[in-house]
Amino acid sequence: MKNFPARTAFRRIASVAISILLLIPTSISAAAQEIVSLPSIFTERPALPPQPSAGTEKVATIYGAKIHYKEAGTGPVVILLHGLGGDMSNWAPTVDALAKHYRVIVPDQIGFGRSDKPFINYRVATLVDFLNGLYKELKIERASLVGNSLGGFTATLFALTHPEKVERLVLVDAAGYGVPKETDPRAFDALNPSTRAAVRQILSLIFYNKELYTSDAAVDMFFARKMAAGDGYTIQRFIESILRGEDVLDGRLSAIKQPTLIVWGREDLLTPLASGERFKKDIPGSELVIIEKCGHVPQLEQAAQFNSIVLNFLNGSSAAGKRETQGRKGE
Repeated sequence: MKNFPARTAFRRIASVAISILLLIPTSISAAAQEIVSLPSIFTERPALPPQPSAGTEKVATIYGAKIHYKEAGTGPVVILLHGLGGDMSNWAPTVDALAKHYRVIVPDQIGFGRSDKPFINYRVATLVDFLNGLYKELKIERASLVGNSLGGFTATLFALTHPEKVERLVLVDAAGYGVPKETDPRAFDALNPSTRAAVRQILSLIFYNKELYTSDAAVDMFFARKMAAGDGYTIQRFIESILRGEDVLDGRLSAIKQPTLIVWGREDLLTPLASGERFKKDIPGSELVIIEKCGHVPQLEQAAQFNSIVLNFLNGSSAAGKRETQGRKGE
């Protein structure tokens, strides 16, 4: 029997998922380590062709590089930042919801997507510099930043570097803490999977709905997307930067003064909930909201709940105000 609802859901959600190398802040759960034996800061999520969302795609020239971005809506500015290996399509379900109330900017960060990919020694500070350049090019004075995984790392470092330019901060299963000294660098060889088996293993860690996302068809499409992404050089340079301990957030988060929302998928095997709780502890006055039956990418797996939570927060309300239907507020 054909399962049409499941196939429809797969096409709707998976079509907006993009290759994401997911930096993991401190420790992967024991289950995750058993599956792939990765260190505690990274893993990878290949993905599928993007599904268009509302808005207009544009190009800005920043420090001589072409940066592609999408713009939608009017009002206060909200910038959405994808993870390592991703692009603007990671946020397709979010753009449509936020653009009804905000001016939404969604860049392909330097080195990813359709933006230029210069051969440089990439680090998170590079992304911060280019984000600041985007502010200047688009004449943005202040914006709220929403970042997933590496995008959360970037958003946080930007808030530390340019606090006067950040209105509110939303960290979604974010990265940013340093690699433990005992980490074997050779474990990072698994971060760019080169076999279908490796892709399947990583997908099983990212998504709560494993039946949907680890099928043969899903693995084939994710693997093909990975091979076509053309961002392998960028990814390797970021890995090396993190191993050197560049730009990590350890011991710095008490300086964050902006209202901060931390959103976490309870079943995230890549950045376990303990990492979200650490962010909440380290950022004064921050709020943690946990989404049930959800992995590392809440904006894709639980888009409606995620959008409602983020909109409540951006509007100045408690993000977990409707906790019975949207998720659970962290203790």
